[in-house]
Amino acid sequence: MVIQHPSRLSCSFSIMAPYVDRQGFWGPPTSTLDWCEENYVVSFYIAEFWNTVSNLIMILPPIYGAIQTFKNGLEICYVFSFLGLAAVGIGSWCFHMTLKYEMQLLDELPMIYSCCVFVYCLYECFKQEKSMSYLPIVILLAFSVTVTVVYLQWKEPVFHQVMYGILVGSLVFRSVFIVSWVYPWMKSLCYTSLGVFLLGFFLWNVDNLLCDSLRATRQRLPPVVGAVTQLHAWWHILTGLGSYLHIIFSLQTRTTYLKHRPKMQFLRGLWPMIGTEDSCRKSS
Repeated sequence: MVIQHPSRLSCSFSIMAPYVDRQGFWGPPTSTLDWCEENYVVSFYIAEFWNTVSNLIMILPPIYGAIQTFKNGLEICYVFSFLGLAAVGIGSWCFHMTLKYEMQLLDELPMIYSCCVFVYCLYECFKQEKSMSYLPIVILLAFSVTVTVVYLQWKEPVFHQVMYGILVGSLVFRSVFIVSWVYPWMKSLCYTSLGVFLLGFFLWNVDNLLCDSLRATRQRLPPVVGAVTQLHAWWHILTGLGSYLHIIFSLQTRTTYLKHRPKMQFLRGLWPMIGTEDSCRKSS
Protein backbone atom coordinates (compact mmCIF):
# COMPACT_ATOMS: atom_id res chain seq x y z
CA MET A 1 0.00 0.00 0.00
CA VAL A 2 1.43 3.35 -1.03
CA ILE A 3 0.94 5.98 1.67
CA GLN A 4 0.53 9.50 0.39
CA HIS A 5 1.42 11.91 3.20
CA PRO A 6 -0.09 15.41 3.11
CA SER A 7 3.13 17.08 2.04
CA ARG A 8 3.02 15.07 -1.18
CA LEU A 9 -0.60 15.68 -2.15
CA SER A 10 -0.82 16.91 -5.71
CA CYS A 11 -3.84 19.24 -5.56
CA SER A 12 -3.35 22.61 -3.93
CA PHE A 13 -6.66 22.78 -2.06
CA SER A 14 -5.93 19.44 -0.38
CA ILE A 15 -2.71 20.46 1.36
CA MET A 16 -2.85 19.59 5.03
CA ALA A 17 -0.54 20.00 7.96
CA PRO A 18 2.96 18.52 7.67
CA TYR A 19 3.43 15.21 9.39
CA VAL A 20 4.49 15.64 13.02
CA ASP A 21 6.98 12.99 14.14
CA ARG A 22 5.50 12.41 17.59
CA GLN A 23 4.82 8.83 18.58
CA GLY A 24 1.77 7.69 20.48
CA PHE A 25 -0.21 4.58 21.30
CA TRP A 26 -1.26 3.91 17.68
CA GLY A 27 2.19 4.34 16.16
CA PRO A 28 3.09 6.35 13.05
CA PRO A 29 0.18 7.54 10.87
CA THR A 30 -0.64 5.49 7.79
CA SER A 31 -3.56 7.66 6.63
CA THR A 32 -3.31 9.70 3.44
CA LEU A 33 -4.25 12.82 5.40
CA ASP A 34 -2.84 14.32 8.59
CA TRP A 35 -4.73 17.36 9.80
CA CYS A 36 -3.60 20.59 11.41
CA GLU A 37 -3.99 19.49 15.02
CA GLU A 38 -0.63 18.45 16.47
CA ASN A 39 -0.46 14.71 17.05
CA TYR A 40 -0.46 13.15 20.55
CA VAL A 41 -0.24 16.48 22.39
CA VAL A 42 -3.23 16.10 24.73
CA SER A 43 -3.25 12.31 25.13
CA PHE A 44 -0.85 9.45 24.45
CA TYR A 45 -3.86 7.36 23.37
CA ILE A 46 -5.52 9.83 21.00
CA ALA A 47 -3.60 11.19 18.02
CA GLU A 48 -5.81 14.26 17.46
CA PHE A 49 -7.69 14.83 20.70
CA TRP A 50 -9.95 17.75 19.77
CA ASN A 51 -10.66 16.40 16.28
CA THR A 52 -11.70 13.16 17.97
CA VAL A 53 -13.96 14.29 20.81
CA SER A 54 -15.71 16.87 18.61
CA ASN A 55 -17.37 13.94 16.83
CA LEU A 56 -19.65 13.35 19.81
CA ILE A 57 -22.16 15.75 18.26
CA MET A 58 -22.37 13.40 15.26
CA ILE A 59 -22.82 10.31 17.44
CA LEU A 60 -25.07 10.88 20.44
CA PRO A 61 -27.85 13.17 19.07
CA PRO A 62 -28.35 11.13 15.86
CA ILE A 63 -28.60 7.88 17.83
CA TYR A 64 -31.25 9.47 20.03
CA GLY A 65 -32.95 10.84 16.90
CA ALA A 66 -33.02 7.37 15.34
CA ILE A 67 -34.60 5.89 18.48
CA GLN A 68 -37.26 8.60 18.66
CA THR A 69 -38.00 8.38 14.94
CA PHE A 70 -38.52 4.63 15.28
CA LYS A 71 -40.70 5.04 18.38
CA ASN A 72 -42.84 7.63 16.59
CA GLY A 73 -43.50 5.15 13.78
CA LEU A 74 -41.95 7.35 11.10
CA GLU A 75 -40.44 5.90 7.94
CA ILE A 76 -37.41 3.66 8.28
CA CYS A 77 -35.30 5.61 5.79
CA TYR A 78 -35.15 8.45 8.31
CA VAL A 79 -33.98 6.05 10.99
CA PHE A 80 -31.22 5.06 8.55
CA SER A 81 -30.45 8.76 7.98
CA PHE A 82 -29.82 9.34 11.67
CA LEU A 83 -27.85 6.11 12.01
CA GLY A 84 -25.83 6.99 8.91
CA LEU A 85 -24.81 10.30 10.49
CA ALA A 86 -23.87 8.45 13.68
CA ALA A 87 -21.78 6.00 11.62
CA VAL A 88 -19.87 8.94 10.12
CA GLY A 89 -19.21 10.28 13.60
CA ILE A 90 -17.97 6.91 14.87
CA GLY A 91 -15.74 6.46 11.82
CA SER A 92 -14.35 9.97 12.17
CA TRP A 93 -13.68 9.33 15.88
CA CYS A 94 -11.68 6.21 14.99
CA PHE A 95 -9.80 7.98 12.19
CA HIS A 96 -8.70 11.01 14.21
CA MET A 97 -7.91 8.88 17.24
CA THR A 98 -5.55 6.57 15.31
CA LEU A 99 -4.63 8.27 12.00
CA LYS A 100 -4.64 4.81 10.43
CA TYR A 101 -5.59 4.31 6.78
CA GLU A 102 -8.22 1.67 7.57
CA MET A 103 -9.89 4.04 10.03
CA GLN A 104 -9.74 6.82 7.43
CA LEU A 105 -11.85 4.64 5.15
CA LEU A 106 -14.23 4.04 8.06
CA ASP A 107 -14.70 7.81 8.18
CA GLU A 108 -14.75 8.76 4.50
CA LEU A 109 -16.79 5.98 2.90
CA PRO A 110 -19.74 6.28 5.34
CA MET A 111 -19.84 9.98 4.40
CA ILE A 112 -20.74 8.85 0.88
CA TYR A 113 -23.18 6.17 2.00
CA SER A 114 -25.05 8.33 4.52
CA CYS A 115 -25.27 11.22 2.07
CA CYS A 116 -26.83 8.85 -0.48
CA VAL A 117 -29.51 8.06 2.11
CA PHE A 118 -30.07 11.80 2.61
CA VAL A 119 -30.44 12.24 -1.16
CA TYR A 120 -32.95 9.39 -1.41
CA CYS A 121 -35.08 10.76 1.43
CA LEU A 122 -35.16 14.31 0.11
CA TYR A 123 -35.77 13.45 -3.55
CA GLU A 124 -38.47 10.91 -2.68
CA CYS A 125 -40.24 13.00 -0.05
CA PHE A 126 -43.30 13.53 -2.27
CA LYS A 127 -44.00 9.89 -3.07
CA GLN A 128 -46.98 7.96 -1.78
CA GLU A 129 -46.80 6.48 1.70
CA LYS A 130 -45.39 2.94 1.98
CA SER A 131 -44.19 3.02 -1.62
CA MET A 132 -40.62 2.44 -2.74
CA SER A 133 -38.88 3.79 -5.83
CA TYR A 134 -36.28 1.33 -7.04
CA LEU A 135 -34.62 3.45 -9.73
CA PRO A 136 -33.09 6.04 -7.34
CA ILE A 137 -32.02 3.21 -5.03
CA VAL A 138 -30.21 1.49 -7.90
CA ILE A 139 -28.58 4.75 -9.04
CA LEU A 140 -27.39 5.68 -5.55
CA LEU A 141 -26.21 2.14 -4.86
CA ALA A 142 -24.24 2.11 -8.12
CA PHE A 143 -22.77 5.51 -7.24
CA SER A 144 -21.69 4.26 -3.80
CA VAL A 145 -20.12 1.08 -5.16
CA THR A 146 -18.31 2.96 -7.93
CA VAL A 147 -16.89 5.54 -5.53
CA THR A 148 -15.80 2.78 -3.14
CA VAL A 149 -14.04 0.72 -5.80
CA VAL A 150 -12.31 3.71 -7.40
CA TYR A 151 -11.24 5.17 -4.06
CA LEU A 152 -9.80 1.87 -2.85
CA GLN A 153 -7.68 1.70 -5.99
CA TRP A 154 -6.89 5.42 -6.38
CA LYS A 155 -6.10 6.70 -2.91
CA GLU A 156 -6.58 10.37 -3.78
CA PRO A 157 -8.49 12.34 -1.10
CA VAL A 158 -9.55 14.95 -3.65
CA PHE A 159 -11.58 12.29 -5.49
CA HIS A 160 -13.51 11.55 -2.32
CA GLN A 161 -14.02 15.25 -1.64
CA VAL A 162 -15.39 15.86 -5.15
CA MET A 163 -17.79 12.89 -4.98
CA TYR A 164 -19.02 14.00 -1.58
CA GLY A 165 -19.40 17.54 -2.91
CA ILE A 166 -21.61 16.28 -5.75
CA LEU A 167 -23.97 14.67 -3.25
CA VAL A 168 -24.05 17.74 -1.02
CA GLY A 169 -24.66 19.95 -4.05
CA SER A 170 -27.66 17.84 -5.06
CA LEU A 171 -29.06 18.19 -1.53
CA VAL A 172 -28.63 21.97 -1.62
CA PHE A 173 -30.37 22.18 -5.01
CA ARG A 174 -33.30 20.06 -3.85
CA SER A 175 -33.64 21.88 -0.52
CA VAL A 176 -33.73 25.30 -2.18
CA PHE A 177 -36.33 24.03 -4.68
CA ILE A 178 -38.58 22.78 -1.87
CA VAL A 179 -38.54 26.01 0.13
CA SER A 180 -38.80 28.17 -2.98
CA TRP A 181 -41.71 26.40 -4.70
CA VAL A 182 -43.39 23.97 -2.30
CA TYR A 183 -43.09 24.88 1.39
CA PRO A 184 -41.73 28.45 1.64
CA TRP A 185 -42.58 28.59 5.34
CA MET A 186 -39.74 26.10 5.95
CA LYS A 187 -37.05 28.48 4.68
CA SER A 188 -35.76 29.25 8.17
CA LEU A 189 -34.93 25.63 9.00
CA CYS A 190 -33.58 24.93 5.51
CA TYR A 191 -31.26 27.93 5.34
CA THR A 192 -30.13 27.46 8.93
CA SER A 193 -28.99 23.91 8.20
CA LEU A 194 -27.26 25.00 4.99
CA GLY A 195 -25.67 28.04 6.62
CA VAL A 196 -24.29 26.06 9.56
CA PHE A 197 -22.89 23.42 7.21
CA LEU A 198 -21.28 26.01 4.92
CA LEU A 199 -19.72 27.79 7.89
CA GLY A 200 -18.13 24.48 8.88
CA PHE A 201 -16.86 24.03 5.32
CA PHE A 202 -15.36 27.53 5.40
CA LEU A 203 -13.51 26.78 8.65
CA TRP A 204 -12.29 23.47 7.19
CA ASN A 205 -10.64 25.40 4.37
CA VAL A 206 -9.17 28.01 6.70
CA ASP A 207 -7.71 25.21 8.82
CA ASN A 208 -6.07 23.71 5.74
CA LEU A 209 -4.75 26.92 4.23
CA LEU A 210 -3.61 28.75 7.38
CA CYS A 211 -2.36 25.81 9.39
CA ASP A 212 1.10 27.26 10.11
CA SER A 213 -0.41 30.49 11.45
CA LEU A 214 -2.94 28.61 13.57
CA ARG A 215 -0.23 26.42 15.07
CA ALA A 216 1.91 29.45 15.86
CA THR A 217 -1.08 31.11 17.53
CA ARG A 218 -1.74 28.02 19.64
CA GLN A 219 1.83 28.08 20.90
CA ARG A 220 1.18 31.50 22.45
CA LEU A 221 -2.14 30.60 24.07
CA PRO A 222 -3.06 28.52 27.15
CA PRO A 223 -4.01 24.96 26.10
CA VAL A 224 -7.76 25.30 26.72
CA VAL A 225 -7.93 28.65 24.89
CA GLY A 226 -5.79 27.27 22.08
CA ALA A 227 -8.31 24.47 21.61
CA VAL A 228 -10.72 27.07 20.20
CA THR A 229 -8.37 27.44 17.20
CA GLN A 230 -8.81 23.75 16.26
CA LEU A 231 -10.91 24.61 13.22
CA HIS A 232 -11.19 21.04 11.96
CA ALA A 233 -12.93 20.22 15.24
CA TRP A 234 -15.33 23.11 14.54
CA TRP A 235 -15.91 21.56 11.09
CA HIS A 236 -17.11 18.41 12.87
CA ILE A 237 -19.36 20.35 15.22
CA LEU A 238 -20.90 22.61 12.60
CA THR A 239 -21.33 20.04 9.83
CA GLY A 240 -22.65 17.54 12.37
CA LEU A 241 -25.24 20.08 13.48
CA GLY A 242 -25.98 21.14 9.90
CA SER A 243 -26.45 17.53 8.80
CA TYR A 244 -28.70 16.83 11.77
CA LEU A 245 -30.83 19.87 10.96
CA HIS A 246 -31.00 18.73 7.34
CA ILE A 247 -32.48 15.40 8.45
CA ILE A 248 -35.00 17.32 10.56
CA PHE A 249 -35.84 19.47 7.51
CA SER A 250 -36.23 16.40 5.29
CA LEU A 251 -38.36 14.66 7.90
CA GLN A 252 -40.57 17.71 8.34
CA THR A 253 -41.01 17.96 4.57
CA ARG A 254 -42.05 14.32 4.36
CA THR A 255 -44.45 14.34 7.30
CA THR A 256 -46.02 17.57 6.06
CA TYR A 257 -46.64 16.03 2.65
CA LEU A 258 -48.22 12.97 4.30
CA LYS A 259 -50.41 15.29 6.43
CA HIS A 260 -49.08 13.77 9.66
CA ARG A 261 -49.07 17.23 11.28
CA PRO A 262 -45.38 17.44 12.18
CA LYS A 263 -44.52 19.18 15.41
CA MET A 264 -41.11 20.58 16.32
CA GLN A 265 -40.03 19.52 19.80
CA PHE A 266 -36.99 20.53 21.81
CA LEU A 267 -35.19 18.08 24.06
CA ARG A 268 -34.43 19.87 27.35
CA GLY A 269 -35.70 22.99 25.65
CA LEU A 270 -32.62 23.11 23.40
CA TRP A 271 -32.14 20.24 20.96
CA PRO A 272 -34.62 20.07 18.03
CA MET A 273 -36.62 16.96 17.24
CA ILE A 274 -39.50 16.26 14.88
CA GLY A 275 -42.57 14.42 16.07
CA THR A 276 -46.19 14.33 14.99
CA GLU A 277 -49.24 15.43 16.94
CA ASP A 278 -50.30 11.81 17.31
CA SER A 279 -46.90 10.76 18.66
CA CYS A 280 -46.90 13.73 21.04
CA ARG A 281 -50.25 12.63 22.45
CA LYS A 282 -48.93 9.09 22.95
CA SER A 283 -45.84 10.32 24.76
CA SER A 284 -47.92 12.54 27.03
